[in-house]
Amino acid sequence: MKTINLTLFASGSGTNVENIANYFAKNPQINISCVLCNKPDAYVIERAKKLKLDFLVFNKADFQKNGKVECYLLEKNVNFIILAGFLWLIPEWLIEKYPNKIVNIHPALLPKYGGKGMYGDNVHKAVLENKEKETGISIHYVNKNYDEGDIIFQAKTTIDETDNIESIAQKVHELEYKFYPQVIENILLTLLPNIFVL
Repeated sequence: MKTINLTLFASGSGTNVENIANYFAKNPQINISCVLCNKPDAYVIERAKKLKLDFLVFNKADFQKNGKVECYLLEKNVNFIILAGFLWLIPEWLIEKYPNKIVNIHPALLPKYGGKGMYGDNVHKAVLENKEKETGISIHYVNKNYDEGDIIFQAKTTIDETDNIESIAQKVHELEYKFYPQVIENILLTLLPNIFVL
């Protein structure tokens, strides 16, 4: 039985990274091979250490074609990429190398509240200011534009008059933790064995 090697890209505290790693910890078919982070002081690095996951911290130069990131992904035999709070735009060389094998989660119901600068509390603030009645998560494939890839899955939560940015964020995080690992698993098991064709 072949094992799928996942890598997780993150820029922040890494709660989704930890949640995904724990979800797949006892799955013989899906291995978290490494964590990649573009911020040397991000707490996700500490989480990776605690989880005994290999990790790479990289900069913009490393993210170019034939750079450190590409070499590391080859070394780790990565088959699929998960973005878990990663804030940089994915370069075209990486999208071409992993076509429909890069997935992101966005803390809103796309196509609303997507695009450059729309992440974290920025999204929840906009949702609140526009008096939306609901928000949620969107899990989607990654293309060369922020948050414009094909949507795979969405889940919703209601917003009431007592909600603020923090409470909306909490509701959205709960959806992320519940659904992101499940959707990743469904994608990967559906793609088998074609996932090994790079």
